[in-house]
Amino acid sequence: MSENWIKVADASDVPEDGTLLVNLRAEPVCLYNLGGKIFATHDTCTPRAASLADGFIEGEEIECPCTRGSFTSRAARRSALRAPRTFALTP
Repeated sequence: MSENWIKVADASDVPEDGTLLVNLRAEPVCLYNLGGKIFATHDTCTPRAASLADGFIEGEEIECPCTRGSFTSRAARRSALRAPRTFALTP
């Protein structure tokens, strides 16, 4: 692992096609396992301060459990009108 990375979990901790909520210092981070590749975004969906880790993954999209806004996870792009802000995605 690079000296610039901070380990927050093992890849095996993130369920296949699922999420895992972790904290990076004081920030909540949602880890996604999409087809065996791990991605990370900020966990908070801003309209209702919902946890994206509690959302639903279907294919490459994650849906907020409160607003039902969805994101294309690999591209970090909004894919629904009520989606929260676009966020950084780190593979």
